[in-house]
Amino acid sequence: MARASRNSWSPTGKPVAPSTTPVGRNPEPEAPAKAGAGVEGSNAGFTLVEVVLALTIFALMGAILYGALALGQKAMERSQLSFEKNQQLRAFADLMGSYVRSSHPYRTTPQDPAIYYQGEEQQLSFVSASSLALGGRGMALVRVSWQEGESGEGALTLSEELPVRLGEEGGAGGQRNSVVLREGIKQLRFAYLDPQSDGEQWEESWDAAERKVLPRAVRLSYRTEAGKEVRWTFPIMVSLLAK
Repeated sequence: MARASRNSWSPTGKPVAPSTTPVGRNPEPEAPAKAGAGVEGSNAGFTLVEVVLALTIFALMGAILYGALALGQKAMERSQLSFEKNQQLRAFADLMGSYVRSSHPYRTTPQDPAIYYQGEEQQLSFVSASSLALGGRGMALVRVSWQEGESGEGALTLSEELPVRLGEEGGAGGQRNSVVLREGIKQLRFAYLDPQSDGEQWEESWDAAERKVLPRAVRLSYRTEAGKEVRWTFPIMVSLLAK
């Protein structure tokens, strides 16, 4: 007797080949693909070119960072130095201005019409109502002088003597203080504003014994070591109030 066909039929009506797998046995699983199969070069890591390139980039970034830090440090040092110079200049102007503004029309006796105030191009001598030794109050004989050195530079010095003794050099019981206002300055000049002129007339010298009046203001000008011109104008309060 002929064995019945085991062909099965698909929904479309076509026969389907019978399975060759023996009955009762599971199909053998396929072997898994080996790790790294189909990938060229199974060794992981960096090449020499990549390492050299990375080190080069790291060195460049380090150099740039160091340069930025060094530039910032230099800028900070320059700023600090400029600030200190400005502070010294301001302190000098404040000290000088406090003495000049407090210039007093001092007379040896109340009956003497001559006022003591002697101003020249490079030195100035007068009596001030401001005394550094007495805390800013009290009469003091003030002398401001500048002497040019061989290199053209010199120091501006301020000294005060108290009590005031005209014609005496450090009399008995007297006190004298001296301070250097500025060093290394050139071409220092004093000028004095005439209060009796209609316009702004500056004089190179001033003798109050002859003029019978104090100047309206004192102008101080000089050049720094770098050649920069500095000019200060200090008004005299007694002359301003007398106008």
